[in-house]
Amino acid sequence: MKKLFSVLFSASVLTLTACNKQPAQTENTAPANDKTESVRTIKLVSTGSDTDVWKYVATLPETKEAGIKLEVTNLTDYVVLNTSVASGEQDVNAFQSFNYLAAYNASNTAKVAAVATTYLEPMGLYANKVKTVDEFPQGATIAIPNDTANEARALTLLQSAKLIKLKPDFDPVKGTTNDIAENPKGLKLKPIQMTTAVRVKNDVDAIVLGNTLALEGGLNVLKDSIFREPIDQSTKLYVNLLGVAEANKNDPIYTKLGELYHLPKVQKFVSEKFAGTKVEVNKPVSEFTDIK
Repeated sequence: MKKLFSVLFSASVLTLTACNKQPAQTENTAPANDKTESVRTIKLVSTGSDTDVWKYVATLPETKEAGIKLEVTNLTDYVVLNTSVASGEQDVNAFQSFNYLAAYNASNTAKVAAVATTYLEPMGLYANKVKTVDEFPQGATIAIPNDTANEARALTLLQSAKLIKLKPDFDPVKGTTNDIAENPKGLKLKPIQMTTAVRVKNDVDAIVLGNTLALEGGLNVLKDSIFREPIDQSTKLYVNLLGVAEANKNDPIYTKLGELYHLPKVQKFVSEKFAGTKVEVNKPVSEFTDIK
């Protein structure tokens, strides 16, 4: 899977150093050979097990060398994860995909901007009673996320699985169940809060769930889903990112933070923690400006 994706999203590595010798100091100042390093505190907010990745990044010597002190907070409310950054309460968030960001910005005056890409992980369809999508009975109930971006993403997944057909003008960022053109099995789609999906898995015929929450609920999209998104150019919308307040999008400190995520040691940590289900994407955010 990584090999296929790397053809579409190749990695790049940047390094940066700075050093400057100071002139002789007076008796009441620092010695001439002292080097004063400027360290900036960045408040990063993430959610669930993704928070562990950034807590690991915070401990690295490369983070200190980049002039960053990283303070990491865990939140579970997706809306607050964005509003806290847009308002300046937090500096940067790491939890959302480009389509989620687009949906948020379309509904809010205070915008959040992408400053770096991180990974892509496939959304999956999980079922207890059937092994393939063809086995779903008439009228089966499938729980899908109730937030705008992930609802649209889930519907796109169900169309890929040939369970439903969407209208030709379906919006992959803002589309809803009202955009279903054909539903031959009469499936009952039940929008629910994404963070509760694993708990209701036994109460419905299937759930559509993002991979991070699936893993936290003991599910691996590569092993346990009966259908999942492909990892290719068609899933560009779902690449995850670092987000900051729009006014801060050109601040180079956040570019440095994005580079830290792509260090080999961080990628090794991510691969081991998430069983290879988060595929690294290291591309300029300018390549995603068509996602509105």
